[in-house]
Amino acid sequence: MYRTAILIVALLVLALLQAGCRQTANAPETETAALPQEPPGKQAASSKHPSIQKELDARQQWAAWRGPLGTGEAPGSKPPIEWSEEKNIRWKTLLPGKGHSTPVIWGNRIFLTSAAAFGDAAKEQHDHSDGDHDNIEPGFHQHSVILAVDRKDGSILWEKTVNSERPHESTHITGSWASNSPVTDGEHVIASFGSRGIYCLDTAGTLVWKKDLGDMKVKHGHGEGSSPALYGDTVVVNWDHEGDSFAVALNKNTGEEIWRAARDEVSSWSTPLIIEHAGRPQAVISATTRVRSYDLGSGKVLWECGGLSNNVVASPVAGGGFLYAASSYEFQSMFAIRLEGASGDLTGTDAITWKINRHTPYVPSPLLYQGKLFFIRHLQAFLSCLDAKTGAPIFGPRRLPGFQMIYSSPVAAGGRVYVLSRNGVMLVIESDGEYKLVATNQLDDSFSASPAIIADELFLRGERHLYCIAKKSG
Repeated sequence: MYRTAILIVALLVLALLQAGCRQTANAPETETAALPQEPPGKQAASSKHPSIQKELDARQQWAAWRGPLGTGEAPGSKPPIEWSEEKNIRWKTLLPGKGHSTPVIWGNRIFLTSAAAFGDAAKEQHDHSDGDHDNIEPGFHQHSVILAVDRKDGSILWEKTVNSERPHESTHITGSWASNSPVTDGEHVIASFGSRGIYCLDTAGTLVWKKDLGDMKVKHGHGEGSSPALYGDTVVVNWDHEGDSFAVALNKNTGEEIWRAARDEVSSWSTPLIIEHAGRPQAVISATTRVRSYDLGSGKVLWECGGLSNNVVASPVAGGGFLYAASSYEFQSMFAIRLEGASGDLTGTDAITWKINRHTPYVPSPLLYQGKLFFIRHLQAFLSCLDAKTGAPIFGPRRLPGFQMIYSSPVAAGGRVYVLSRNGVMLVIESDGEYKLVATNQLDDSFSASPAIIADELFLRGERHLYCIAKKSG
């Protein structure tokens, strides 16, 4: 009996040692699978206090999908210009499920969303939209998951399943049921899964609140994708679809509605841009009928402007006293709005300082950097650049070698522009004038999410992996 007890103890010790090895096997440059979901109490116990990183400089984080300025620029950053599967990969982490949301980063934590299919294929019918085509049927139930990843080594700190249900509509054949990017302030992580709910977690993965805005009916059944925007204590959500469209502002801390504004709009996928002009914060949403600016406190329309096509996907950018909006579906359009004195209906007025009707973006949003606008033609392999203030062309459209379709939006740092194709090719281009290709890079994944940049690190979210690209030390 005594020997039996010793044997049992020895086996337990061996098992614990093996478990410890498994947990620490996720060293840099290794591929890691998702960790099992822990109970909420265990998640919080193993994490830093949720608000520890709140006081970091927001301009040095990537807290929303278009970066700290909402333009695609990473101020003060200088990531590598060359990489491959064997070069300048600090780590590479295998992700659960599928998602096209851009990772957001605060301090040493990266947050992103995913949708993971489970169960048997459903036999019931699902909702259909007029003109359905090129879609994935919602044949399986989906776990809607929010994840936190350690920026230092790529290990998954926690996974939180916030919803489990079968989507009521299809999504595009190249899409996902987790395409809306989250947003964070270092204390809260707010993620929208659209018709499957909006969720606020703290940075330890504990649910703070959730909000159900109903079911969308999206044009062509091509899926949902508008991301929440955050400013101070206010979260703004664009809910444009084929039903009753609206914009809604929620309290960051409680999820309670602050205001809701009805919108005469059909489906759009653009994310609200929150800007401050003359000391007044306003939320701007691009859509088919109008680009509208809402007073952030009351939801009152401050100004509006027509001129975009149907199926608006690209989000606006702003800087230097101007706002830029673009679309490309039945027709192409991009224009600049002077914010000084903007009030009422600006359509056809001198508040529109320039406008173009060729080579404008459809899915990728424009990049505003160093007084220039960089943008993709539709979702094709052509890049243009123009002077943001005057609209004068600088170069383009230039064909991007090795590229196929482009969904992600270009980003910039360190005097260079980074453009990513769905086939894993990423080009690095000088930003100071004429088109000059610096480097061509290739990874073994498919990419729809936009890149994120902090300091000397570039983060790319593929359909299977999350990459941290950085020069190796030593």
